Amino acid sequence: MSWEPKIAGFLCNWCSYTGADLAGTSRLHYPPNIRVIRMMCTGRMDPVFVFKAFQAGADGVIVSGCHPGDCHYQEGNFKMLRRAHLIKRVLADLGIHPDRFRLTWVSASEGDRWARFSADFTQTIRTLGPLKLTSDSILEGTYNAA
Repeated sequence: MSWEPKIAGFLCNWCSYTGADLAGTSRLHYPPNIRVIRMMCTGRMDPVFVFKAFQAGADGVIVSGCHPGDCHYQEGNFKMLRRAHLIKRVLADLGIHPDRFRLTWVSASEGDRWARFSADFTQTIRTLGPLKLTSDSILEGTYNAA
């Protein structure tokens, strides 16, 4: 059996989760590699969640929310956008390829966009290969990632 990537997906309740649900109910084809974690808003996303997902065995992490300007909590997606830049820099400092993390915007009516994005990101992670952390905790500062 060949290796398949494990991807953690943190999705906004109001837009992205509903868009992913629409992709499923519309029977659009996309890889089943993403384990969805529903949150009320990406603005409430603590960057530590991303690092803990990698520590727990994820090969890639997605954060997906409402399009900028459409956030149900006014500016949560802008908060996440600022954090995403920080997350990518920290991942690079930890020796984890920044392409293993991605932020995207998917509205409730964009099931097709979710399906395309999921397939694209899953292929990116397949190309990068499995993430091999040599420490139990990337959060404690002892790491060596492939």
